[in-house]
Amino acid sequence: MRTSLGRVGARLTALLPGRSDLAEIRRDPRRDLLAGLTVAIVALPLALGFGVSSGLGAEAGLATAVIAGALAAVFGGSNLQVSGPTGAMTVVLVPIVAEHGPSGVLTVGLMAGVMLVALALLKAGKYMQYVPAPVVEGFTLGIACVIGLQQIPNALGVPKPEGDRVLVVTWRALQEFAKHSNWTAIAFALAVASIMLIGARWRPTIPFSILAVIAATIVAQLAGLDAAKPIGDLPSGLPAPSLSFLDPGALGSLLAPAVAVAALAALESLLSASVADGMTVGQKHDPDRELFGQGLANIAAPLFGGVPATGAIARTAVNVRTGASSRLASLVHAAILAVIVFAAAPLVSKIPLAALAGVLLATAIRMVEVGSLRAMAKATRSDALILVLTAVATLALDLVYAVIIGLVVAGALALRAVAKQARLDQVPLDRGDHSAEEHALLAEHIVAYRIDGPLFFAAAHRFLLELAEVADVRVIILRMSRVTTIDATGALVLKDVVEKLNRRGIAVMTSGIRPGQRQVLDSVGALELLRLDGREHATTPEAIQAARTYLECAGVMPPLPFQQSRPFSVETEETVG
Repeated sequence: MRTSLGRVGARLTALLPGRSDLAEIRRDPRRDLLAGLTVAIVALPLALGFGVSSGLGAEAGLATAVIAGALAAVFGGSNLQVSGPTGAMTVVLVPIVAEHGPSGVLTVGLMAGVMLVALALLKAGKYMQYVPAPVVEGFTLGIACVIGLQQIPNALGVPKPEGDRVLVVTWRALQEFAKHSNWTAIAFALAVASIMLIGARWRPTIPFSILAVIAATIVAQLAGLDAAKPIGDLPSGLPAPSLSFLDPGALGSLLAPAVAVAALAALESLLSASVADGMTVGQKHDPDRELFGQGLANIAAPLFGGVPATGAIARTAVNVRTGASSRLASLVHAAILAVIVFAAAPLVSKIPLAALAGVLLATAIRMVEVGSLRAMAKATRSDALILVLTAVATLALDLVYAVIIGLVVAGALALRAVAKQARLDQVPLDRGDHSAEEHALLAEHIVAYRIDGPLFFAAAHRFLLELAEVADVRVIILRMSRVTTIDATGALVLKDVVEKLNRRGIAVMTSGIRPGQRQVLDSVGALELLRLDGREHATTPEAIQAARTYLECAGVMPPLPFQQSRPFSVETEETVG
């Protein structure tokens, strides 16, 4: 018991911040302060917009950006990661709000945080690197589509229709707009989105999102445009931490959503941290520590009314581009947003919802990397199929199911490709010391096959069962030195084939079985069958000699004269061909 607790304690110590983090912060604080200010300006409209889209309100988005952003910056595994509410998480939260209400979302966030900490302790972060690129690209494309569609009601200036499926909600919003058109809201949304997209091409370093939102707010206030519905009143400060939302009786029904939120938080955060690493030289995140930091952030955020958070790719990219070198920039970003919450809540409350919709529409469009999608689609048909399936599943189902479907399809196609590499080739017998007449007799009664590649469930049936139909021979030699792996299914199929051939009076000799493959063969009884009457050999020459001896005993071949009965040269299986 003490040993287990000691291991957990050591693991926790390894996940906590160290002196190296403090040294990084002291290296160039001025650049980090400037980067943090820039990121905060970019993050403000996004935090407000994603809070509104989640269904918990703009204040929830701000609370998440402040609390989760600060804790993930301190305890996370990346020096450059910026965390907060994201569009991908909003996609998952909308149906949870519809079914369980705001308290359900807060409980799910708390449970997901605990799960992320557990994943960090179990060192699960390294496994995220095995997610195939087509799944990530399809996932990102699907998220971009969902985020864009989620903004349709606010962009059209209509009340958000009921429903947890984005396609259904969008259709109902369009129907409502046809009855009660609001062209002012559309104008605000399109203007903000256009300014962001055009400005990003013209001057990428200027935060056009906040400038466009400020301009839209000023126009709406000066012109007295009632059609441009504002965010509404915001509290001047963060609420006191509380667990009043927690209902122990609802934990069971919220377990599945919590797993989905934790899986998405882990996937998006580690993906964002990897993107940050790729944009810099010398930076490398710690995946387990990143999960730990995100776990603590998601445990704390619900206590202040915040929604679940993840690493934010867009904000992280801005952080890197503006010269951040340590986690101080992310801390400054959270601190500035906290000041805005306390000092500027009345001003922020006047921002038109349509303007925030425009910000998120532009964000969704910028998420789509056309070049990456084109390259992935051209790579192979399998990659294109995985990408499309993942994107469609993200749009039609939900994000976690989409990733699962993408991984399953990718795994199946990978197994299919590996299985195609397995071959069964008939190979000529080595003449060795045989005369032409003797070699003809050997060739007439003995056939040798070489198995190349993996002998596992996806490949074994394809060619081994054909081997059982071989006719007009007395001995089959299976050369197995090039078998890369064997699983239980492959061993069972091999055993079945040998039994069928033996019943037909055909002896099966083997050569070159690797030591690491004997356990699998032995576990299903195949090795015992192959060893029958000494029919398992180390090399092919030994197997040929044993086959000839077998035929001599059966009276099929005449015995060799003594002077010709020289032993085969001792060769490894690979050198015999």
